[in-house]
Amino acid sequence: MNGTDSRPLVAHVVYRFAVGGLENGVVNLINRLPGERWRHVVIALTEAEASMRARIARSDAGCIELRKAPGHLWRETPRLARLLRELRPAIVHTRNLAALEAQVPAALAGVPVRVHGEHGWDVHDPDGRSRRYRLVRRLYRPFVQHYVALSAQIARYLAGCGVPAQRISRICNGVDTQRFRPAAGGAPERGVLAAAPFASEGAFVVGTVGRLHAVKDQALLVRAAARALALAPAARQHLRLVIVGDGPLRGELQAAISAARLADVAWLAGERAETADWLRALDLFVLPSRAEGISNTILEAMACALPVIATRVGGNDELVDEPATGTLIAAGDEAALASQLLQLMADRQRARALGRAARERAERRFSLEAMVAAYGSLYERLLARRDAPAARLRQA
Repeated sequence: MNGTDSRPLVAHVVYRFAVGGLENGVVNLINRLPGERWRHVVIALTEAEASMRARIARSDAGCIELRKAPGHLWRETPRLARLLRELRPAIVHTRNLAALEAQVPAALAGVPVRVHGEHGWDVHDPDGRSRRYRLVRRLYRPFVQHYVALSAQIARYLAGCGVPAQRISRICNGVDTQRFRPAAGGAPERGVLAAAPFASEGAFVVGTVGRLHAVKDQALLVRAAARALALAPAARQHLRLVIVGDGPLRGELQAAISAARLADVAWLAGERAETADWLRALDLFVLPSRAEGISNTILEAMACALPVIATRVGGNDELVDEPATGTLIAAGDEAALASQLLQLMADRQRARALGRAARERAERRFSLEAMVAAYGSLYERLLARRDAPAARLRQA
């Protein structure tokens, strides 16, 4: 990094810089914060995927992989502290529990402003009840100067971990409403589905996007689709299911699809580069997660004018305006999800109306511009607070 550049450097520390909602938020922030004011570097504690590096449009933004060994970060604390002393960031912004440990080397390196963002629950603590993880957050609390909570639920959780309210800012994710836009003419754009028999006349395509992991619970959607077809066999002519993403549960999901005899109506599409194209191919978006922070994929689906069915977890109820833009169900409720699939497939006019309302809500409440402005304002405020004592000394 250029040591003669007077712009404040923000070091974004993540566990792994890979495809995901948290990482997308980091990229959007780097690309959209005013370049004449801020510099950036991403520090991945493990690895940084080339596809994510390529999404950073700023030529002056760095990306560093530590490739740390499995286990706690304390073994790497001296190395990370040395790196931060060399980089001299004005702000270190860690994200989620897996990167929280980096606050210690940041403090040892004398980083002036230390921020930690909580985006969602750990996969091993999907409902935020683990006493161990609460204790971990309490132990690291003295090293963090300010917290960012992506939902009201997470803000309450942090307060329960002993974080004073004045040290918590709530900043919701934003969505790029230009990239994620409705299909032209209001009808789904089925082009990306050409590899599967899903573009047929009268098809009602239900889809989800996300890493194939237990916490995302795509298996619930498979079971609900099977139940819906058992309840209404004639729906098999129209109901289609697309699951976009990859991950450790791909084999299990494929087996579940085969066992439920859904191979002719369900497709595991794998990881895809342009999520927006796939969303515009759908009639309905479903997020069956067991846990969430603030879901980027819900916001992206809303921006693409899709009705949303989501589980009532995390901040989902802050995004889905029930019943105006979609429906919330209990996590794991297969029967409720099957019922909603059939209802919306039977009333496509209502489904489209929900989608239009979702688009309006995304534009009004969850713009990317508002998110970026909120982070910029927070960074400026924290830097000003840091500089205030020195300014008073100079004036004395």
